[in-house]
Amino acid sequence: MIAYISGSLTHKEPSIAIIEAHGVGYEMRISLQTYGALPDNGSPCRLFTYLNIRDDAHVLYGFWESEEKHLFLHLISVTGIGPAIALIMLSSMSASEIRTAILQENIRAIQSIKGIGAKTAQRLILELKDRILKDGFVSDAPTPEAGNQRSEALSALVTLGVARATAEKSIDAILKKYGNSISVEELIKLSLR
Repeated sequence: MIAYISGSLTHKEPSIAIIEAHGVGYEMRISLQTYGALPDNGSPCRLFTYLNIRDDAHVLYGFWESEEKHLFLHLISVTGIGPAIALIMLSSMSASEIRTAILQENIRAIQSIKGIGAKTAQRLILELKDRILKDGFVSDAPTPEAGNQRSEALSALVTLGVARATAEKSIDAILKKYGNSISVEELIKLSLR
């Protein structure tokens, strides 16, 4: 298994990062937490990784902090939560918010994440509460850089599996309500709820 990749950050989007290491560019799916922590393009960067091998694809997931990767691994161990849903969860809420919701058995907060129903939220709490109590980790999400909010948010949502028309409608409604002062991260989070 690939534990981490260290090299030069050559490309970043709210849902994808590419790190070049020894002449090879590694494309990784990332959460908004990781996106917010990434340095500028061309800077040295190290991301902890998880390689998901399926019949039709090998998908590499990258995480800024080992604690985020650890929580991701906990999440995908729950029946009904695959890597894509776990990444949406980590993009909708910070690791500490997810951890707190699980420990407080806050089903409503977990259900507010796109793709998580009542049964999955209950299963998540049941299966992870004891493991999270033993781990005791917290991760804060930094704010992403300013940029073209609408296009970055749209790109991230489409990559996360949201239909383009639905994503555009949601983003436009949020921008109308909050204006351009909202960060890309918040725009995506609100769109996923």
